[in-house]
Amino acid sequence: MKALILAATVAAIALLSASAVEAKGCIKGAIVGGVAGHYAGHHGVLGAAAGCLVGRHHANEQDRQGQQQTQGQSNGHANGQGKL
Repeated sequence: MKALILAATVAAIALLSASAVEAKGCIKGAIVGGVAGHYAGHHGVLGAAAGCLVGRHHANEQDRQGQQQTQGQSNGHANGQGKL
């Protein structure tokens, strides 16, 4: 239980110290990583930190994919209307 509280505290501090864009995915990843780390050998803080990094990476990948799809649709390539 201490690890979960500590992970939530670390996530809250990360949220307050980082901008909203940088914290995207971090809180969810930190909570999941903290719980997993706690059960995997009482390494909740380490799990929370790793979970935060993985969550941010995943959120950034989704943003990139969304931007690529948006750019493709605005150019007319997504619906088969490429240049002739």
